[in-house]
Amino acid sequence: MVTNEQTGLFEQSSDHPVQTVNDSRRPLAFRARPDDLEDYVGQTHLFKRYPFLKGSSLPSIVLWGPPGTGKTTLAHILAKRSGLEFYRFNAVLGGIADLKKLISSAAEMRKMFGKEAVIFIDEIHRFNKAQQDALLPHVEAGDFTLIGATTENPRSSVNRALLSRLQVVQLTRLSSSEVLKILEATSQKYKIQTPPMALDFVAEYSRGDARTALNILDLIQRQNNELGDKPLDFNQIQKLILENSRDYDKDRNRHYDVISAFVKSMRGSDPDAALLWLAVMIDGGEDPVFIARRLVVFASEDIGNADPMALVLATTTLTAVSSIGMPEARINLAQAVTYLAAAEKSNAAYNGINRALEYVESTSTIEVPNHLRNHHADIKNYKYPHSFEGGFVKQKYSTKDLPDFYEPVDRGAEKGIKDRLDGYWN
Repeated sequence: MVTNEQTGLFEQSSDHPVQTVNDSRRPLAFRARPDDLEDYVGQTHLFKRYPFLKGSSLPSIVLWGPPGTGKTTLAHILAKRSGLEFYRFNAVLGGIADLKKLISSAAEMRKMFGKEAVIFIDEIHRFNKAQQDALLPHVEAGDFTLIGATTENPRSSVNRALLSRLQVVQLTRLSSSEVLKILEATSQKYKIQTPPMALDFVAEYSRGDARTALNILDLIQRQNNELGDKPLDFNQIQKLILENSRDYDKDRNRHYDVISAFVKSMRGSDPDAALLWLAVMIDGGEDPVFIARRLVVFASEDIGNADPMALVLATTTLTAVSSIGMPEARINLAQAVTYLAAAEKSNAAYNGINRALEYVESTSTIEVPNHLRNHHADIKNYKYPHSFEGGFVKQKYSTKDLPDFYEPVDRGAEKGIKDRLDGYWN
């Protein structure tokens, strides 16, 4: 593979790549990449659903699927089968000017040598509209074959005009047995010593991501080379895998999935599960202030007046976490999380404000009764509750007959509120 020296942003390859880097120093996932469909593992449904993938004439396509499912490998194989010159563009680093240089280079190869080109754009969803629009006339005219790859749904991440000229090919997550097959073939080819069950363990923990699995196998190989005559045993490999297999993101699916499980565990009064997800977030480097803010929201939304101390503890925890920071703030978070998870629950206040807002939004301007206004002649008719026994007196606080927005539950401290209100108004 030869890197274009002018930009460093795109690569061109042919059937006989020039080796500029010692092959053993390349990542194993790169070295082990198959170059024909016979050695391509998984995605067997593709060739039944999209028979053109095995044909000699390749249309412009976008490969959509989870990480490590073989999108880049398939792109290389398809280009080779079609006899096309392969150009790979860096969608993160390259701008429109770089993209135009690549397109010009492909056009020159076509003109001078009659060599048709495939332009492969990884993470095509990262292209902005202007970059995608720059591709459009060339794809439409058939100046080259475009292969895009993305982990995001292209129907929402690729603009419609470009997408209408592409065939969407959807890849699925690999099974553990498929990942194991890749690992077995690779370890045999590169003579990587692994004890029994190690490859099964790697396949299981890679969660269908062949690149992750091969990266772990690569690490095992490099560790074995360092150790010489005493390669890693299963326990050492297991520890190595566990240290490198946990993933977390701060702005994508796993972030939202974990925080959702965390909140639902507290709502379900399961402090052990809540602590588990708290630990996952801490281990993943989640912002502790973000976690504390979620606790403040939870205290009012899911506990409310069933335990008024919940909000006090949550806001205090937010202050403590903001002041102390990690790792000590984990203790403050743990105290708050276990208290909130174990507390009596009520969403009556949360439901109450939602009902009130819906009522206001569906009603014309609600006038304030004269006796409640700040300055009005009828203010003399206002009854000051503290002047009456028990600090309560019945009077109208709205010009309308209101529905019951707030419906306190018969649990915790809110039971006392319910009984008191029932005594006042019923």
